[in-house]
Amino acid sequence: MDTIASLFSFITTPVSWVIVQFHTVYGAIFGPDTGWAWGLSIVSLVILIRICLIPLFVKQIKATRAMQTLQPEMKKIQERYKNDKQRQSEEMMKLYKDTGTNPLSSCLPILAQSPFFFALYHVLNSIASNDTIGVINENLLQSAQKAHIVGAPLAVKFTDSSSKVEALGASLTDVRVVTAVMIVLMSASQFFTQRQLMTKNVDTTVKTPFMQQQKMLMYIFPVMFAVFGINFPVGVLVYWLTTNVWTMGQQMYVIRNNPTPGSKAQAEYLERLTKHVAQHSKVSRRRDRAIVKAIVAKGRDRNEFERKFVNGLSKAGLAAQADGTVIKSEPAAAAQAEDGAPITTGTPKRQQPKRQSKAQRQSGAAKAAGDHHESKTSLTKSDEPEDAKPAAAAKKGGAKPAGGTRSKAQSGQRKGPQRPKSPSKK
Repeated sequence: MDTIASLFSFITTPVSWVIVQFHTVYGAIFGPDTGWAWGLSIVSLVILIRICLIPLFVKQIKATRAMQTLQPEMKKIQERYKNDKQRQSEEMMKLYKDTGTNPLSSCLPILAQSPFFFALYHVLNSIASNDTIGVINENLLQSAQKAHIVGAPLAVKFTDSSSKVEALGASLTDVRVVTAVMIVLMSASQFFTQRQLMTKNVDTTVKTPFMQQQKMLMYIFPVMFAVFGINFPVGVLVYWLTTNVWTMGQQMYVIRNNPTPGSKAQAEYLERLTKHVAQHSKVSRRRDRAIVKAIVAKGRDRNEFERKFVNGLSKAGLAAQADGTVIKSEPAAAAQAEDGAPITTGTPKRQQPKRQSKAQRQSGAAKAAGDHHESKTSLTKSDEPEDAKPAAAAKKGGAKPAGGTRSKAQSGQRKGPQRPKSPSKK
């Protein structure tokens, strides 16, 4: 560890100076020798470091979004070389190289924090060893050794002997209980952070080596923190627990407001956005407009959740535009122009026919049959020739034509039985 400490000695002095400055502020409030003063100094150091790393975090987000744009290409490679895993991996690496993306970009914040972590570890280890370091002089050294966090001295470890713990004014049981609880909380927060990323903010339709690595890290990191945590001083456990909580909260904010396309988080985000836009008939926030703009630009390449979002707007009588805004769709605008009332629904639903009883259906069928018979009878009578009506009447009454002369129709007929005319010649 001395070799690692010497490598990071250039940052040991700045870290100790920052801790002393915060200790001066909190010492005036809680007392210079209290665990609150020194503990809050370490927490403030973490917050300051994470604020300075925000630009790096933004860069990480952009790199992650660049990886997301490659998802369709990754899926094509997987389908093309699904029986050749080695060729699939080679094509994936070639794709990363050609597009300039890095699948390990999510590790950048951890790597950037490493120098501060080792510097703080060396500072606390020197306090436990009764050695001055950086700007921490003898007076500050004695004050730090007296500081206890829930009964555990700032510089003790889980593996320290009872004599060393008692020399710092604490009991071994209190130290091991406090350090064990902090190790469990540190590992649990790390696991929850990784699990949240894998279950809510990952497109599960595409399986990539990066996803497999993240899944492995979800289980490996908590175990590593639990194993190495027994050798961390209480102050370092405070540092790492604080940075895990910060990372978890920061990730929850990003997942909620800028989710990965195709993920469960995107489905929840677009559902909330659909309700908000349908209620207010506009996209209020600039971030939402950017996401709507990206969805419109995808066209037919939209995923399931994005198509559902577009259909939801259509049902609400709205249409997304290329600039990320929404307008009234044509049917809704026409209806609004007629009655002046806003239309918030799409096409009307089909009305189901009213159910009838058995007696109603039978009476309706009988009535329809009677109407059909009457119409058929009237049609038959109306189609009968005019000259056939008197003949039929005469035949029925036995009367003969007047004057004993034959009619014009009879004079042109031959004697004998006559063949009926074809209906086509009628």
